[in-house]
Amino acid sequence: MTTADERPPLRRLLPLALQHVLAMAATPVSTVFLIAAPLRLTPAQASSLLGAALVLSGAGSVLQSLGRWGFGARLPFVMLPGGAATALFVQIARDHGPAVASGSVLLAAALLLAVTPLYGRVVALFPPLVMGVTVLLVGVSMVRVTTLLLAGPGGSAAPGALAAAGLTVAATLVAHLLLRGAWRQCAVLIGLAGGALLTVATGLGTLTPAAGAGVSLPHLLPYGAPRPDLVAALPLLLFSLTSLAEATGQTVLNSEVPDPGRDVPRVARADALVSLFSGLLGTPSMVTSSENIGINRLTGVRSRFVTAGAGFLLIAAGLFSPLSRLVAGLPPAAVAGAALVVYAVITVMGVEMLGRARAGEAPDTLVVTGLALTAGLLPVVAPGLYGGFPDWIRPVLGSGVVAGTLTAVVLHALLTATRPRAAANGDAGPGWTRPPGRPPHAGLTPPPPPGADGCPP
Repeated sequence: MTTADERPPLRRLLPLALQHVLAMAATPVSTVFLIAAPLRLTPAQASSLLGAALVLSGAGSVLQSLGRWGFGARLPFVMLPGGAATALFVQIARDHGPAVASGSVLLAAALLLAVTPLYGRVVALFPPLVMGVTVLLVGVSMVRVTTLLLAGPGGSAAPGALAAAGLTVAATLVAHLLLRGAWRQCAVLIGLAGGALLTVATGLGTLTPAAGAGVSLPHLLPYGAPRPDLVAALPLLLFSLTSLAEATGQTVLNSEVPDPGRDVPRVARADALVSLFSGLLGTPSMVTSSENIGINRLTGVRSRFVTAGAGFLLIAAGLFSPLSRLVAGLPPAAVAGAALVVYAVITVMGVEMLGRARAGEAPDTLVVTGLALTAGLLPVVAPGLYGGFPDWIRPVLGSGVVAGTLTAVVLHALLTATRPRAAANGDAGPGWTRPPGRPPHAGLTPPPPPGADGCPP
């Protein structure tokens, strides 16, 4: 396997960079659709937004790979719009307007820049258990939002719209089952294209690309001047803090000699810097992605110059107007079908994260998980539950992601603080231990199951 600083010759670098682009392209494209459909953007607006998302993804990948002045880890990373960040952006835009959502992106980026010097203390607030609760609630909340998009104002979806969404889901599933490698990583993009073609062919929808050609620059402030609102921004502010924990795991996976205390703040500062531009161009927060780490290991090429090359290719694709204008005209029902797949996967990821986190925690954290999920699901199953509360607290309690995450953070901290001294030292029950060097927030190691040591149960 090559080193991060090794520079392949151009004839090898270009195809390797293109492979990364194929694995990355689905994310900015699907992100724009997830935003454009619920916000009722025109094809021209969606086209400009897609160009901005591609340009920002490319610029962020170049910054992370090459790094300058403490921004970027100089590791083979790529940057993309965050899946959870996109869901939260859409939620804020639906509740408060897209200008407030853009202002929230700016606030979250500023917070991330401010807390990077306190990296170790912030990560301790968001152990795996809390992150699992957050991801699960993001997925559930956005499945509901997408369902409302299909149903429309009347609350009842047209059979044709449901059929088009079903065709897209089926096409995505077929692509996921039959394809391999980088093509399989693009299953959502391929399924969306296939579902859109089937929708148009069966008369369930129409393809309406925006007019225009040539090269075009992304539009500055597409929703007007951003409107910062601390209460409305709470979901994204929490997300920006939890992203530090995710960046830690990615840095350890992608570094030859991991040094999280040095590299993670550099990764976070680059994410925050590019996200500041995201707020000005109308896209969600940008995050360093782990999608390319598997390609690095599969090819044996870890050169950061390859991922920088992928970034330049993405910038070129974002400026090439005909591509984004065609993609922006896909049928909305097909886009909703692709969104259901994306958010269903996010929901399952949350379930898996909770399963892994629970395996490393003491048994009494079960009540923390249950109460946090209950607090987060209440506004999802009963949207008008907090209608009689004051305006300043309603957005906090009424957001499933915020309510559930805050509940998980507070209850987990209380449980850790009040757990008997024996538990804090690694004796939470018979057989529960804490490996040497593991901090208290990282959880305990459960006892082996009966018979795991070779002896009969």
